[in-house]
Amino acid sequence: MGFLHLFIVNKSGGLIHHRALGPRAPTIGTNDWLRIGSTFHSLHAIATEANPVRTPPSSTSSGADDGINMIEASGLLLCCLQTRTGVKFVITAEPGTRNPKQVLRELYVLYSECALKDPFYELDMPIRCELFTDAVDALMARMQTSSSKSTGGGRNR
Repeated sequence: MGFLHLFIVNKSGGLIHHRALGPRAPTIGTNDWLRIGSTFHSLHAIATEANPVRTPPSSTSSGADDGINMIEASGLLLCCLQTRTGVKFVITAEPGTRNPKQVLRELYVLYSECALKDPFYELDMPIRCELFTDAVDALMARMQTSSSKSTGGGRNR
């Protein structure tokens, strides 16, 4: 079990960051990434409008909770965090992967700490910040380590 892909979509539906998160992640071409990002943005907007019950933003949430938060399928888990500014952080993972929502919150913190504080980064533009990339790698390594410890590290019990 593990995380597969990360994509970050700006408030206009443009893909600003994408990457594979693990060795088991299927290879996706650049045009496919762009299609996935814009399609998800559209589906999220439709789900928000179709939701009959509006969730007021709370002080503990990131804001817009009315769209797609999680999709669980037989072979894939998709989890989304939409920020108050409309940026969507989306991860895909294998079913049974632990703490996807926590990972999304941590990715948002990394984005805020690394990309947004980079004086050369402009909002809604592709994220090309090595500090952010390295921080995401470290987070994924930490999640992999904690996952293997909780499952016994692959040892027979």
